[in-house]
Amino acid sequence: MAADAGAITDAGPASGAGEVEGKCVKPFTPEKAKEIIMSLQQPAVFCNMVFDWPARNWTAKHLSEVLHGKQIRFRMGMKSTDPVPQFETTCSYVEATLEEFLTWNCDQSSISGPFRDYDHSKFWAYADYKYFINLFEDKTDVFQDVIWSDFGFPGRNGRESTLWIGSMGAHTPCHLDSYGCNLVFQVQGRKRWHLFPPEDTPFLYPTRIPYEESSVFSKINVVNPDVKRFPQFQKARRHMVTLSPGQVLFVPRHWWHYVESIDSVTVSINSWIELEEDHQARVEEAVTRVLVCALKTAENPHNTRAWLNPTEVEETSHEVNCRYLNGAVSAFFDHYGTSQVVETQALRTNREHRIKEELNVHNHMEAEPTGRPSLTSGTVKQEAASPFGPDLVPVIPSSQEPPSERGGIFERDGEDFVGKNGGRSGKLHYTKRQRMVSESENAAVEQTASNSTLAPSQTFISTDDLLDCLVNPQVTRIVAQLLIQRSL
Repeated sequence: MAADAGAITDAGPASGAGEVEGKCVKPFTPEKAKEIIMSLQQPAVFCNMVFDWPARNWTAKHLSEVLHGKQIRFRMGMKSTDPVPQFETTCSYVEATLEEFLTWNCDQSSISGPFRDYDHSKFWAYADYKYFINLFEDKTDVFQDVIWSDFGFPGRNGRESTLWIGSMGAHTPCHLDSYGCNLVFQVQGRKRWHLFPPEDTPFLYPTRIPYEESSVFSKINVVNPDVKRFPQFQKARRHMVTLSPGQVLFVPRHWWHYVESIDSVTVSINSWIELEEDHQARVEEAVTRVLVCALKTAENPHNTRAWLNPTEVEETSHEVNCRYLNGAVSAFFDHYGTSQVVETQALRTNREHRIKEELNVHNHMEAEPTGRPSLTSGTVKQEAASPFGPDLVPVIPSSQEPPSERGGIFERDGEDFVGKNGGRSGKLHYTKRQRMVSESENAAVEQTASNSTLAPSQTFISTDDLLDCLVNPQVTRIVAQLLIQRSL
């Protein structure tokens, strides 16, 4: 197998894990792993943490035997270089067993069966978002094969996990998840992850069409972007990493990601970890649901499948959606209590103010001449506390060249490179973040104009254009906060 430019070398437990009395010891205790997950603000790859998980053996072949001919829904997409994203609403679907998938994936194009209409050289197949609790409903003992308690979440196993099985080229369009953070265990094959930080949201041209609760999609095909239509995308900071079997990727809250399978068969297991911020996010999502469903249903009441993601199977009537919104607000107060809401919002304001002050100080440090002892020692102290090393490798900004032309463990842009052993050169990871704030704000304003090639006097505002503004994450956050304040 050829080495991938974005891959992390992970030779197994002996390479990084310690030994005590002949037994391999994991590099992080569950408590330390959870501390890292709850505090880290950039993606990172955990190595040598799952070498003893039974799920390490969950290849597609093994799963086909475990599931005994169970029918699974596969999403079928085209292997193309179209600059338009392949959303799930534009894909076709096949009900098939894993055995049938593996036979088709061997390029036996003459076979009969559910994949007979899909030329393997032109299509990919993806069994995505398969919740263990549904897939293994009569084999719940397999839940114990996934041990998220090693990352500090006691009792968390396959019951709270999803399974992803795909062929080469299978991918999810670029999106961010509204809730939680994400842990992704790569079991078989490799996947390439393209990630973008939350501050780059305006550069990703967010949209809620197709609508799926908790997923904000990008209008851009990030592996073949149309920069004439979406010029602000050139300001987005791509972070890229290739995840190999035995590694676990941590994706922080609200990081955008596009994920593609780069081997003939890939198997992944993930779990979304709940966060404190999810309580308000659920109010924001409820606001979004009410607006999207009301406007799109009014526009075309008989064709919801044109804008509703296939994963959304619940009723979308206005009455049901308003009940959902009221339930989200009530749950927020049940969790916090009225008095705590005021305190929480004050703490959030203070925290945002403090972060801005810290970043301003750091920018001042960049502008000052070198040789000031106090500033230098402060930087060294912060770097010394870094959790990164051979068993926790940060995902760093990449260049914009094709993956095959990149070098090193991770693609880099020079100053922010972090090596395999955790050593840094140049500035701290977040120094660029402050410089992007004003650009992000400007991009949010410019975004609508970029979506149309018509002259201003000819511009036609569609329902989708209106929705893109109304349910922009920045707007729904404000609406949710106002609703909560009105209920105090």
